[in-house]
Amino acid sequence: MAANFSSVPVLDFALVSNNATKPEFILQLRHALINVGFLYLSNHTVSQEVTNDLIDYIPRLFDLPQEAKNQIFMANSPHFLGYSKLGAEFTKGKTDYREQFDFATPHETQWKPGAPEHLRLWGPSQWPDEDLIPGFKNTMEIYLQQVQALSYQFISLLAEAFGLPSDALNKFYDTDELMQHRGKVVKYPANDGSLTDQGVGPHYDAGFLTFLLTASPHRGLQVQNLSGQWIDVPPIPGTFVVNIGKALEFVTRGLARATSHRVLSPPVGSTPRYSVPFFQNISLNARLADEVLDFPPEILQLKQLRGDPVQTDSVNFAEFDREPSGKVNLIGRVKSHPDVAQRHYPDLFAQYFPNGLPKQVSAY
Repeated sequence: MAANFSSVPVLDFALVSNNATKPEFILQLRHALINVGFLYLSNHTVSQEVTNDLIDYIPRLFDLPQEAKNQIFMANSPHFLGYSKLGAEFTKGKTDYREQFDFATPHETQWKPGAPEHLRLWGPSQWPDEDLIPGFKNTMEIYLQQVQALSYQFISLLAEAFGLPSDALNKFYDTDELMQHRGKVVKYPANDGSLTDQGVGPHYDAGFLTFLLTASPHRGLQVQNLSGQWIDVPPIPGTFVVNIGKALEFVTRGLARATSHRVLSPPVGSTPRYSVPFFQNISLNARLADEVLDFPPEILQLKQLRGDPVQTDSVNFAEFDREPSGKVNLIGRVKSHPDVAQRHYPDLFAQYFPNGLPKQVSAY
């Protein structure tokens, strides 16, 4: 493998603000996108004060009374937003030991009776009772808005790294009022000796980009390199871990790498691991198979020099060649949360679960 990797590169976002150093950032970004699929981003634009406030809230969020969490169960929401209890998901036949809340940027659903079902995928979040955790909703929404702004700036740099005009990828997004981006707040409990080490099993992310805030000092995130080895991605304070999703890999014809990754549970005797991933979406109606990006030959050659990975342990999000982006994401959510699908998407539920609710499902 000509371009295998044994660590994840760290990119300094401050280089972008200076015309003299921006080309260096673009070169480093190109390497990370094509050869690794993951990177750390330091000196970014998201407020450290807002980030610290959010991190302070996280243990209190999970310490809410179980009754309060249950009031915002994800099964209440056709938008797959809300609370998921510990051990509710499975990957590759094994339980994912994590508890989580899914929230999203503000959005009024565009779905109406008779419209495609995937338009129901986006809509308002469910929030915990303000009296029980005052200020959390405002802090989380500010955080999501700031990461959203960073993600749009980053996508223009990504286009430049591929030798394209900075606005070349804008066509995959709708206007702001028609877009929604999703975040999770995740708790991986410490292993008490009775659990496997699977926090979440091997998977890909769906969209273009994911921005991960590691909200505690625990190791656990691992990525799979070209030869199939698992590489640690330890926390680096003040950074985001950014990775490529399957949609971006598809639309770049494999030039960008969506890299298989997993999370190991904290070891016996440890404390819980917390993280906050932000998933940047593209338009629900985008049909990636209809879009062709014209890359310079010298950029395409870098894919050939990289070589192809061995078969990875992740297999999800394979429908971009025939379905709009929203349908691909909806299928992924239906597979991972059949209880939501049974209530809100009965036809899709019957298609993917003809024998009723399964005991085990796929996490993505």
